[in-house]
Amino acid sequence: MEKRLKAYIQYLESVISGNNPDEMKTAYSDILTQIAFFQHERLIHLIVTVTFAILALMSLQFFILTGMFAVMMLFLLLMLLLVPYIRHYYILENGTQRLYELYDIIHKELELRK
Repeated sequence: MEKRLKAYIQYLESVISGNNPDEMKTAYSDILTQIAFFQHERLIHLIVTVTFAILALMSLQFFILTGMFAVMMLFLLLMLLLVPYIRHYYILENGTQRLYELYDIIHKELELRK
């Protein structure tokens, strides 16, 4: 998903810098659909990330209460998985915010040409 998001952002930036009205209209009609796809992906990853964070905290609390080595290993495993989830969510969040900015730029460009 990261590659797709970055490729789409590059495409939109090239459309804006190319200053081709027809290509800009095509990108403008497509961008809201793409934003919706990325927002959905972002929501799913937010749910997964928060779930893993809650599970990690619960396992840490359980380890503190019981002192079981296996629970500590579970906590470490959850923390290891949480780091890539946070990174991926960060990329999705910032990429979606960038798409909003590009949408505004394209919208303004098309409005100026009317």
